Amino acid sequence: MAITDVRTGLGWDSHRLVPGGEGGRPLILGGVRIESELGLDGHSDADVLTHAVIDALLGAAAMGDIGEHFPDTDERWRGADSIALLEHVAGLVAGAGWTTTSIDATVILERPKLKPHKAEMAARLAAAAGIDVGRVNVKATTAERLDAVGRGEGAVAQAVATIVRAS
Repeated sequence: MAITDVRTGLGWDSHRLVPGGEGGRPLILGGVRIESELGLDGHSDADVLTHAVIDALLGAAAMGDIGEHFPDTDERWRGADSIALLEHVAGLVAGAGWTTTSIDATVILERPKLKPHKAEMAARLAAAAGIDVGRVNVKATTAERLDAVGRGEGAVAQAVATIVRAS
């Protein structure tokens, strides 16, 4: 009789918003560049959505966190494409014998509206994680003008990933 090992991991990330546009920081979420006068500040491309997904996968597989794998003190990761980081982590998870079965994520950001970009974000995340797009859900909401995110000072993302291993 085969017993299936199922694990779930939780990821969370936040970054400050800074001037974007020409010559500024881009707004990249789920690997998608979104037109905005503000971008996210960080050592890599500061893609909070992809970072949350990375941490969810690492957590589910008990493999540490994003900071252990890609520390912001390491210049190799300056300006890194977070989708490439997710591809690497998905490979680590698969190499340890796990199959990712689902990813559910939420971005919390006042503006711009993300609804027109959610399907593309889900597709980029699914491709990087090596799973069918139907197993990835991306949601977007605001903080209703509460706290720093609600005042437009930053963005937050949360993600849950489920992985399985048949033994």
